[in-house]
Amino acid sequence: MGVAPYLVLADVVAFAVATVLTQPGSLVAQGLALVFLLLVFWRAGLYRSRLTLSLLDDLPYVLAAVAVAWAFKVAMAEVLPNVDTAGRQVVHVAALLVAVLVVRLVAYRVVHTARCRGFVRHRTVVVGAGPVGLRVAVTLLERRNYGLDPIGFLDTDVPEDARALLPAPLLGGYDQLGRVIREEAVRDVIVAYGGVDEDELVDILRTCDRLDVDVFVVPRLFELHDINRYTDEIWGIPLVRRRRAVYRSPWWRVKRLVDVAVSLLTLLLLTPVLAACAVAVRVEGGPGIIFRQERVGLDGRPFQVLKFRSLKPVDETESQTNWNIKHDDRLGPVGRFLRATSLDELPQLWNIVRGDMSLVGPRPERPHFVNQFSAHIPRYTARHRVPAGLTGWAQAHGLRGDTSIEDRARFDNYYIENWSPWLDMKIVLKTVGQVLRRQGG
Repeated sequence: MGVAPYLVLADVVAFAVATVLTQPGSLVAQGLALVFLLLVFWRAGLYRSRLTLSLLDDLPYVLAAVAVAWAFKVAMAEVLPNVDTAGRQVVHVAALLVAVLVVRLVAYRVVHTARCRGFVRHRTVVVGAGPVGLRVAVTLLERRNYGLDPIGFLDTDVPEDARALLPAPLLGGYDQLGRVIREEAVRDVIVAYGGVDEDELVDILRTCDRLDVDVFVVPRLFELHDINRYTDEIWGIPLVRRRRAVYRSPWWRVKRLVDVAVSLLTLLLLTPVLAACAVAVRVEGGPGIIFRQERVGLDGRPFQVLKFRSLKPVDETESQTNWNIKHDDRLGPVGRFLRATSLDELPQLWNIVRGDMSLVGPRPERPHFVNQFSAHIPRYTARHRVPAGLTGWAQAHGLRGDTSIEDRARFDNYYIENWSPWLDMKIVLKTVGQVLRRQGG
């Protein structure tokens, strides 16, 4: 859970103390000011999990955030009745600033003491048993204020004499990371490299995506690495906290709710369009309006994707192995129009409702091509870490049809690593523009 809930509670207590001391006029204005203050603190990074909690590091951001919240309250005086005069607001904001700093100082000391006395400890594994990994583990053992207990190392080809110098046991090779995390109840992973290539390490670390662990990476050439506000450090060694996997974000559950709501509403609103498409397909091609095809989705699991039929394949083999029918002579006017306008994809809204797909995500591919691409395209299967999508980051950049599969995989993995609600919105807007320009497949 981290320190965030406790820091939010501390700031609410500080706000309440300042309110009691200054007796402001409008409780409604105070409530709005509190909500706004918490939002500003969140955006300023004051609730992020950190190994080092320092009031001096936070001071500039607390000052700026309180000033912004005060400006918001001043603006409310033009809208709400009974808001304090400017003089009383200055008194309240001064009391608030002092209360926030004092309560946070106490909260930081409580966390520091809890870590040092063993009440808050996280079992930690160090990936890489080289000089950097050794230095990290020794530092954590000597300085308990970070709250991390190194229980062992992961590395390959470590000489026996080097193993004897390790302050914690060697638990296995790099490929044992997932097993060690589960069996040893590991909460944190620190990547200090060692004897593994970076390309291989990327694939190994992605095994942590579904596990409840935080991953820290010691930057290459860390002695030259710039320290910024979002860089953790342990006794002079910078650590970059890897972003939590999208599946562990609370926003991901919101994404699923949005998927279902938007898909059901769209199906309802486009019922006349769906009916017209169905009639046109039936008239042009006879029975069999909906085309079902096996695709590979989340975690490599197959599912049946639904589309309006553009043409009838000769057999199941052709359906699964024919790469693109855009220039097929059998494609009639209706089928060509449906593909150009992407109307043939509309039945996939039902796939989204069923949970097979999402509105936005990597486009699903057929098993035959997944097997082909996985053999020679790096990290192609990493696309399956999230549900497939009706549209995606690659498609939003025109990567559809006969375009580079390697580029598509790179764009899809970029999407997964950098997912946010706003990124989904950008993709949807870009896709709408492509549909209006009839750039479908």
